[in-house]
Amino acid sequence: MHSHVLPRRNVVANAIYGLLNPIPFGCFVAALIFDIVYARTGVILWMKGAAWLIVFGLLFAIVPRLVNLTQVWVTSRHAAVRGERLDFWLNLVAIVAAIFNAFVHSRDAYAVIPEGVWLSAVTVLLLAIGHIVVAVRASDRGVLAHD
Repeated sequence: MHSHVLPRRNVVANAIYGLLNPIPFGCFVAALIFDIVYARTGVILWMKGAAWLIVFGLLFAIVPRLVNLTQVWVTSRHAAVRGERLDFWLNLVAIVAAIFNAFVHSRDAYAVIPEGVWLSAVTVLLLAIGHIVVAVRASDRGVLAHD
């Protein structure tokens, strides 16, 4: 039997983070799908839907990022592992890309293409890499394994 020393973190903050963190990823993936459909069909409804999804993704990304900021860099900075820090930076760059994407989506109709598709793809790719890094690091530490 292995005993793992896990960093102590606030349970409420962990619950809020676990509840709200998947929402922006879902919004950004849906926005990427809407952008691709818009690029192929030219129906303006898809571009407007993508713009709203990006806005909602950014709104829901604020609270989990603040929780992540305090957990990784303030309260348990000595216990934070390298993967958590890399996940934080990947998420931060993804949010910056999403902010630029929101500005691109404020343009008229077909002026969104192709920059909007590329920025949506970069945002989703960075968030996906962050999730993979955290999952791999957690399984390396044995957090998810059953003893």
